[in-house]
Amino acid sequence: MTKAQLMTTLAEETGLSKKDVVNLMEKLTDMAYATVKKESQFVLPGFGKLVKIDRKARMGRNPATGEQIQIPAKKVVKFKVAKAAKDAIL
Repeated sequence: MTKAQLMTTLAEETGLSKKDVVNLMEKLTDMAYATVKKESQFVLPGFGKLVKIDRKARMGRNPATGEQIQIPAKKVVKFKVAKAAKDAIL
């Protein structure tokens, strides 16, 4: 489903205008990003959560040459699916 299809479907299902749905989704996205940046996680009940994780430095391998390289430590964002979502889908 594309973003446009998602917005149209949400507008039809909720009875809101498409403009209101787009605005709501933009605000939700902005809030999620700001919350993860500040508090390290954003929970969307029944759906899942975005979590900021510190990844340790490690050794890796260059696939082209086979040479070992040092991969530096960094922060990454992961999405963890809620149990309710897993149960509903699977």
